[in-house]
Amino acid sequence: MSDEKSLKRLTTVIYALQAAGAIVPLVIPWVVAVVLNYVKKDEVAGTWLESHFRWQIRTFWFGLLWVVIGGVLTLVFVGFAVLFVAWIWMIYRIVKGWLNLAEGKPVPAGPLATAGT
Repeated sequence: MSDEKSLKRLTTVIYALQAAGAIVPLVIPWVVAVVLNYVKKDEVAGTWLESHFRWQIRTFWFGLLWVVIGGVLTLVFVGFAVLFVAWIWMIYRIVKGWLNLAEGKPVPAGPLATAGT
């Protein structure tokens, strides 16, 4: 099992990949980030970093959902607003998670928090 310091560093790298994907709209950093989340998920199980992995995974999947919906809705122009709101939401999640990580705190569970995800 990896030590907490290296797992925290990995969590930081994942936030950086998500931020890079949000700033320069590229899919590859997002995919690499979520793959790392799933590959290392068992190593953070039961630690305070588990909440960050759950947060990052949800940011990816819900972000993807809203980007797909927004992309489809661009055909009727309202999609551009949906894409903008989705982008702001993803930036918020990256910043909030990264700040909590820097302070050594778990990300608080929200209304969508469920066990096993």
